[in-house]
Amino acid sequence: MEAEWIRGLAGGILIGLGGAVYLLGNGRIMGASGILGGLLDGSGRSTAVERLAFLAGVFTVPLLIGTFADGTPETHITSNAAVLILAGLLVGVGTRAANGCTSGHGVCGISRLSLRGIAATAVFMFAGILTLAVMRRLLGVI
Repeated sequence: MEAEWIRGLAGGILIGLGGAVYLLGNGRIMGASGILGGLLDGSGRSTAVERLAFLAGVFTVPLLIGTFADGTPETHITSNAAVLILAGLLVGVGTRAANGCTSGHGVCGISRLSLRGIAATAVFMFAGILTLAVMRRLLGVI
């Protein structure tokens, strides 16, 4: 099996395990945008410690794994800063509009057979595919 497949599988297992641990430990869904959003808008003050611990893990674990991995995986991300900033802003707006993100709806929602999670995932996957097609084929910026 190629290294990229193994890394993808390992990453998927870690995300699923993280979602299960978060749900079992807190009784709440692991939605990264909700965890971060609660810190930013102040609604998550009562659970700020666990939110900060989660976010620390999100940033720290990949760095730790990267130090032990053999090489860095190749990416095809654009070097166009404007496209990256616009993409980040659109993802932020989309997660707030959908009341969740890929971890909340996609990983945790689908695994619980939540119709809302399944519908949200289908919509944001379609929107992402459409956006990529437009940006790449019509505008040529990706």
